[in-house]
Amino acid sequence: MGNLDTLAAKTGAQIIPADATSIEDLENLVEKAMEILGGKIDFVLHSIGMSVNVRKGKSYTDPNYDFTTKGWNVSAVSFHKTMNVLYKKKAMNEWGSIVALTYMAAQRVFPDYNDMADNKAYLESIARSFGYFFGKNKKVRVNTISQSPTPTTAGQGVKGFDGFIAYAEKMSPLGNATAEDCANYTIAMFSDLTKRVTLQNLYNDGGFSNMGVSDQVMDTFTKE
Repeated sequence: MGNLDTLAAKTGAQIIPADATSIEDLENLVEKAMEILGGKIDFVLHSIGMSVNVRKGKSYTDPNYDFTTKGWNVSAVSFHKTMNVLYKKKAMNEWGSIVALTYMAAQRVFPDYNDMADNKAYLESIARSFGYFFGKNKKVRVNTISQSPTPTTAGQGVKGFDGFIAYAEKMSPLGNATAEDCANYTIAMFSDLTKRVTLQNLYNDGGFSNMGVSDQVMDTFTKE
């Protein structure tokens, strides 16, 4: 498991391998988690995504649809399956919190983000739709956090990703939110301080999502 083993050793946590597209694996994951924790679960984070088309260099206008289906299943449908297992097994504590990570390409065009933009749009829709039932029937919150472009294994496979980061940094009044910023915001969403926040797509992006243009970006076009 590489770095996961190192992290688990530092935190005293146990790793339960699971294929997030497999209901059987997810059921085993939830059952073992409750066994290890000694009861129901307070919070869950969905933080996985993959585009086979991106990895294989297939453009948005010429995809391999088998690749599209696999990426959609891993990146978005896995979130529905995870919540479905948690819901049916009554595994979440009341006022618990479920969070998934997303990116604003779900709302705006980033051409090289490819079909991951579609996957993230569906992920956000799942959060709202399943979040209604989780809130109404289980008193559990479901939200997505739309993070600044952040260097990750998946993100670095996107063509021009370094450009995404540099552009967002210049556009954002507070600069890009780091991975640590994302972790801190996620913890806040897991806490009781946000117990009435649900069905939201929350931007953690230094203000990028509300910007039209910035002085720094304009400077790149007006320099003589």
